[in-house]
Amino acid sequence: MLEQSGGYTEEEYEYELQNRMKNLLWTVSGDYELDVELDIQSFRRSKYISLYDAVKQGAFARYFSKDELGLYLVKKLYLGADESALSNLAQMCVDQAVAEKVTGERKGVATLRKKAFADILERDFHRLSRPGNAAGRMKIAMLQEGIDGKWTAEKKIREQAEALFALRNAVQTIDVIRQVDTFYNCLVDPKFEEEHGGLREVLAVPTDDLRKFDWQDFLDETAAESSLEEMMRQASSSVVEEEEDETGKTRIGKILINEEAAQKMHSYIELHFGSSYMEERELKRMNRRICRGVHADCKLYFTDGIIGNCVRENNTYVMAKRTWEMNQRFYRQNARVTRHNINELGDILKRSLQARNEAEQYAASYGNIVPAKLWKVGRSEDARLFLRETRRHCSDFVVDVLIDASGSQRSRQHMVALQGYILSAALSRAGIPHRVFGFCTFWDHTVMRRFREYDEGREADWRLMEFTSSSNNRDGLAIRASAEGLLERTEENKVLIVLSDGRPNDLVVNRPNVKNPSVYTGEYAVKDTAAEVRRLRSQGIAVLGVFAGEEQDLMAERRIFGKDFAYIRDLSTFAHVVGRYLKKQVDDQ
Repeated sequence: MLEQSGGYTEEEYEYELQNRMKNLLWTVSGDYELDVELDIQSFRRSKYISLYDAVKQGAFARYFSKDELGLYLVKKLYLGADESALSNLAQMCVDQAVAEKVTGERKGVATLRKKAFADILERDFHRLSRPGNAAGRMKIAMLQEGIDGKWTAEKKIREQAEALFALRNAVQTIDVIRQVDTFYNCLVDPKFEEEHGGLREVLAVPTDDLRKFDWQDFLDETAAESSLEEMMRQASSSVVEEEEDETGKTRIGKILINEEAAQKMHSYIELHFGSSYMEERELKRMNRRICRGVHADCKLYFTDGIIGNCVRENNTYVMAKRTWEMNQRFYRQNARVTRHNINELGDILKRSLQARNEAEQYAASYGNIVPAKLWKVGRSEDARLFLRETRRHCSDFVVDVLIDASGSQRSRQHMVALQGYILSAALSRAGIPHRVFGFCTFWDHTVMRRFREYDEGREADWRLMEFTSSSNNRDGLAIRASAEGLLERTEENKVLIVLSDGRPNDLVVNRPNVKNPSVYTGEYAVKDTAAEVRRLRSQGIAVLGVFAGEEQDLMAERRIFGKDFAYIRDLSTFAHVVGRYLKKQVDDQ
């Protein structure tokens, strides 16, 4: 095996390693023009994983059609599949389809495969075995079987693992594709088939539609715009292994961009998120005021979205329009329960506000005298012989709604859009002024997408159907930015509602020769977001978290928002759960 020594420079070492792995790939595949994306960097963590990966990709190209698999993966991604989960399932299926074929011809591959599997199992066992990770537990069974032929799993996983092992008999690429699709719909997103159709509908996606799609949101966001053929090549090639941070959550490593890319950053964000509605001078002042502490070297960008403010009609615009249409279709499918939630939540708020407006009487030392209490004069020290009347005003409330629009919401963005719409429409029904933002972070910019302003009419609520998700999320900075406008409002009682998945996570962007934002992920990010919530509460803003994520992230959400958060398990309970929390805020003020 190739080892780095003092005789190699870093560049020479990587060049030699790349040649070694490509030669291995070409030798196994028999195709010396084959171009496959190989993970060179992972060699430093495990040479066995990297070398076996090259063998696996070469073998699949020899026995099956890499382009056919790549086209399927791209179509599945186009319909909203999660890239990481889909790629991992595809690589498991590729392994089972080629393992016996290639080891039968090259005996040494069996030993290399065992060592690679042992390294993966040792490094990733904790992450793969996490509750709720069915695909991970199936992978554990595959790794165990590959190491010593023995494996164990509970009944459901055992059935899936047996279906995986059956791919050793696969003779056509469609056999592999069919099993990947089945695994994804069963283990990752059981609602995918209901919303987007089965394998037939996936394969029926027109190629021309794929060419209009902005694949940078799915794969390499820092790369130049790629062709469909390039996306197919990357999708069907090996994927970079995920890392875990100190809390055990998976994350991607650092993104490196050069100075030229950094200079184009603003124009890129304008192109892909829509032009900004804020004047440049005002935005600079806000950045100096807000982007401090752990968010130093970050920037804010305020926009009304790409659909109504696009610089030019590009791939991102096409995808935003398509997502808008899908969100509206999801609304129509759930129109009855949506209207019920809006009416119920709106009525809860209206009744609470009306109750605040009713007169309240209490005993006092001055006011309207109560004749029945005159006997106390000279006989008691209690001087409360009068009644006073007070009224609380129902118009002294204002609400900000902040929605996590990061890529981690992609698989449920239709549901998040609908929840945001229900909340906004209910607040409109109750006559409460409110503003709605979505937020995500791309490079060092946190993009604040405005859906409606405080005093707009009910028609503005429908803009929530334009909700789409991408990139990362720096929750603490977004909360701070939203609170800036909320604190300027004259209303006495201010409420901030945050719809999030409890996973603040912003990739580190390393730009040469300039300052870079601090790492913002895992425990560090959770603590910062929680501290921001506490700071706002100390300033008199009531902060409510609405959890729209996976159950394993519930603890992080609880640490951020304390007892004031709502966990929505089902859309039908949305109004009841959120209404209870909002009613408490109204009644307690």
